[in-house]
Amino acid sequence: MRIAAIIPARFASTRFPGKPLAEIAGKPMIERVYQRVSCSKTIDRVIVATDDQRIYSAVTAFGGEACMTRDDHASGTDRLAEVAEKLDTDLVVNVQGDEPLIDPAMIDAAVAPLRDDTSIVMGTLKTIISDWQEFRDPNVVKVVTDRSGFALYFSRSPVPFPREEWDSASQSPAELGAFKHIGLYVYRRDFLLRFAAMPQTLLEETEKLEQLRALENGYRIRVVETDRVCIGVDTPEDVARVEALLNAEAD
Repeated sequence: MRIAAIIPARFASTRFPGKPLAEIAGKPMIERVYQRVSCSKTIDRVIVATDDQRIYSAVTAFGGEACMTRDDHASGTDRLAEVAEKLDTDLVVNVQGDEPLIDPAMIDAAVAPLRDDTSIVMGTLKTIISDWQEFRDPNVVKVVTDRSGFALYFSRSPVPFPREEWDSASQSPAELGAFKHIGLYVYRRDFLLRFAAMPQTLLEETEKLEQLRALENGYRIRVVETDRVCIGVDTPEDVARVEALLNAEAD
């Protein structure tokens, strides 16, 4: 089975312009992400999808593969689909370009169900939530799944919501079965192209979560649990935190 990983990378960012090229321990962040993804046991090809010549040049300078895309895409998924349309591949993995510490094993875990079961068209990851503040944070996307591991719903709200009062001092949201969604996706190529062409749906627009478009159109999303956690870079202040973790890994 042919499996390609695509890393969408934009230069423009409200909170952190030029984020993909931010230097982390001597290398641009996009190179850090690229190297991590390349270590996956299941990925055959890694491509950076960008609309910015500076990012394209940085990727090719370190020997990576990059593809220029249109600059009018509304989302990273649309950028992903533009590149995937030209690829001869079975599965496409969408890896965020701001996670320089992503564990390659997370990619392999997300890919496994689609590799083993051809009826699954889309997959992603989740990890347990143990902190009440994180559980209530609307920037942390939560996911609930059925007993077979397929998503029932994704939300920025605390789900599942405890109807009865919980003692947050002695109980954990993990006891509710609370999971954080990790924004790494695996698609069958043909489904990705159909998905990108679908109009936005009501729940998607309400929650600002693209994956709800798939659920609202009747497609199932396989969600694999992982105990690994991604540390993303959202602001310039996050760079120092990532560098400290990289140094700890090296020791």
